Amino acid sequence: MKEDHYKKVRMRILASMVLVPLIPFIAASIVGFNFFTDSIRTTTSASLQRIVNDHAHMIESFLAERKTDLQFVADTFSFNDISDQQTLDLIFGNLQKKSNAFVDLGVFDDRGLHVAYHGQFQLAGKPYGETEWFKEVMKSGYYISDIFLGYRKIPHFVIALTKRDADGRLWVIRATIDSLIFSEVVEKVRIGRTGEAYILNTDGILQTQRRSGGELMERDPRAKDYLTPHEGVRIFIPENGSDGAYLYGTTWMKEGSWLLVVRRDKADAFAALRSASLTVILITVVGIAVIILLAVYISNRVIRTLERADREKSQLSQQLILAGRLAEIGEMSSGIAHEINNPLQIIRAEQTLIDMILAEFKERPEFRDLADLDEVLDSVNQIKVQVDRCGEITQGLLKFARQKETKPTRVDLRELVPDVVRMIAKKAEVEGIGIRQEIPEALPAVNADPSQLQQVLLNFLNNAIYAIGERHGASGLGELTVRLTADDHSVAIDVQDNGAGISKENMEKIFTPFFTTKPVGKGTGLGLSICFGIIDKMGGVIQVGSEKNVGTTFSIRLPLKT
Repeated sequence: MKEDHYKKVRMRILASMVLVPLIPFIAASIVGFNFFTDSIRTTTSASLQRIVNDHAHMIESFLAERKTDLQFVADTFSFNDISDQQTLDLIFGNLQKKSNAFVDLGVFDDRGLHVAYHGQFQLAGKPYGETEWFKEVMKSGYYISDIFLGYRKIPHFVIALTKRDADGRLWVIRATIDSLIFSEVVEKVRIGRTGEAYILNTDGILQTQRRSGGELMERDPRAKDYLTPHEGVRIFIPENGSDGAYLYGTTWMKEGSWLLVVRRDKADAFAALRSASLTVILITVVGIAVIILLAVYISNRVIRTLERADREKSQLSQQLILAGRLAEIGEMSSGIAHEINNPLQIIRAEQTLIDMILAEFKERPEFRDLADLDEVLDSVNQIKVQVDRCGEITQGLLKFARQKETKPTRVDLRELVPDVVRMIAKKAEVEGIGIRQEIPEALPAVNADPSQLQQVLLNFLNNAIYAIGERHGASGLGELTVRLTADDHSVAIDVQDNGAGISKENMEKIFTPFFTTKPVGKGTGLGLSICFGIIDKMGGVIQVGSEKNVGTTFSIRLPLKT
């Protein structure tokens, strides 16, 4: 029944100690992880947005610089001057010095005829009036084309602008930009291990190469995910399709005709988040394990403490009952001693009367030589001896049981100690224990309460008898020595035995109330604690020396009477 009770208590304690810290710990971990996740996502998105913005500005700057170069040439030279081949060659050489992105340079009249050309291909004299790029430049005055093949059948794009001379003549200057160099400018962005950048036109055609695969003028099959009208930079992860493994950043360029796409593998982008997630999971698992282990350890310890407390409570109850019984026995012993004294007094009076009568008989001649009369006299003398012995025993009981206020007086230990020893002599004889008393002839008196000192000595002697019996039984090997010694300040009473001894771990507990090594019913655990208090009130000290399976010596030091 008690085992079930302890199991239920243990489960309640364990559940409380696990759930109380575990719930807030897990809640704090989840909330903290969510905040950290949002922070990482926000930081990663903000970083990608900044990169897209910066890269778009760089590409726009590259194109603007090329336009500025052409504008400078158009403003510097007239149509007639630039149409000269040597002049055009010189101008292209200067442009190449500034940027090797220029592949060729051409001049067109207002009808689209290629008037002059510097480059690898034979394009002079070719008509371009119906081409898309020529129509756009004539309409807008400035145009950057998409990638196209043209007469050369090689993917390229051009920058063209119109110029009207002072005489009112309208003409066009056009430069071809090296698509590989331009692709390098676009691809220059590096984000982690997997980041890349490329450009699409409004039809989803690649205007630059892509590191992960894709040629110029090839349609991007995922373009529908990107080609959505939006302002500024758009950061997103496609919800459907295989491309959900990428984090994208897009922005429109060149007046909405080109879309800059920057993307990064999602695992690479959120590597810090994954690492933090693993760390949080590890810390959470370790924290939960620590909480559970500590809860198990503490609950087991609490249950052991409760079990020990219950055992001590049970022992205490038994010991208090036994102490009450001993107190009752003490009171009864006083009454019994008084009751025994009464018939003893009558026996003693009758024995005295018999002595007197026998003395008179012995004076008479007829009884003087009777042998039987001597035997009667011996028997009467033996009755007297036994009555005196019974008297001593009852007097000892009365002294032990008498309750009175503690009042230290002058005590002669040469008289008190033998009286106490006589009280346990018979018990020691039955146990086969020899008692030796070492009492000097001259010994100063001490300040003590005789009855309480008698109680202390009886306790020490009874403990010694028990310890000897525990080790030797009734084999006759038991030795008990009571020794009295004195110095200038105190008198020592040593009670030495060759019993079982006291273990080191119990030496510090022997004066603790209710501590006992005796089985239930054999000791109350009150004796030594009470003895310690009694001797302390008398101004004395108790010292103990013991060795397991060798013996124990209790020493009482009492101050001399002043």
